[in-house]
Amino acid sequence: SGPPVSPWPESNWTAPQEFIILGFSGWPPGLRVLLFTLLLPLYLATLAGNLLILGLALAEPALHTPMYFFLGALSAVEVAYTLVLTPRMLAGFLLPPGGQAVAPATCAAQMGLFVALGGSECLLLAAMALDRYLAICRPLSYPQLMTTEVCSVLAASLTTAIFQLPFCHGGLVNHVFCDLPAVLVLACGNRELQENVLLVACLLLLVLPLFLILLSYTKVIVVILGVGDAAGRHKAFNTVASHLTVAVLHYGCATAMYARPLSSSSLEEDKLVSLVYINLTPLLYPAIYTLRNRDMQGALQRALSQRTLGEAHQGELT
Repeated sequence: SGPPVSPWPESNWTAPQEFIILGFSGWPPGLRVLLFTLLLPLYLATLAGNLLILGLALAEPALHTPMYFFLGALSAVEVAYTLVLTPRMLAGFLLPPGGQAVAPATCAAQMGLFVALGGSECLLLAAMALDRYLAICRPLSYPQLMTTEVCSVLAASLTTAIFQLPFCHGGLVNHVFCDLPAVLVLACGNRELQENVLLVACLLLLVLPLFLILLSYTKVIVVILGVGDAAGRHKAFNTVASHLTVAVLHYGCATAMYARPLSSSSLEEDKLVSLVYINLTPLLYPAIYTLRNRDMQGALQRALSQRTLGEAHQGELT
């Protein structure tokens, strides 16, 4: 039997004039206002925390190492990621029922940026693991193969391919933003082809980096256990634990949302997972890295001490 196709006649396969992002518009107004009130401080704290890490990584000479370069880049990606998704989601909580209307170009741009930034985050997490691996073992080839340029081309190609599909189910996007599965279910034609597009993206941006992270840290842990004193092993394990915690959060949520067939995907469940994925994980990253990392703590203390001394000196002059 051939691949499943849409039962809608081809005469109805038209491109929507606009997409309607439904979000949580069907929820009671009081609950939506409560969510806005709870999530707005998280959004501001996420921006502040990641901008703080980025600033420290740039300003503190002691942090000018490959590991902290990657950490600063990760924070920059998180800032951009948060700015792309969260403001529109927060606005949706306060708008009247019916959802937010966006032009197809806006929807495509949001999807493309989301894929590019999410893919860049996957590559950075893999690069951070490989940086620790390089310091102890030997290099792997994935960072040379999957560069930021390749990630951007993949994101652009994936977005273009999706928005070239005909749509026969209207433009009601049952999500808080123009996410891949939520837009793909509106498309007509060969569903198997659509699912394969998503599968390839998940393989390149989720499965391979995660495999390399686990492989890298397995080798690192084996080497740590065989050499060094107890204090050195404890410090190394702290670094591994922080990074693995971030990787599990990122890949766990992403896998739950994308690494499954569209036919079994529940968009209502995806919307709930997205509240964690968009609002909590970017906030936890700076908390994990600053609270568990002595280098970052020392840099923050020096920055605060310099500011305090500067304010005191300014006070004496006035």
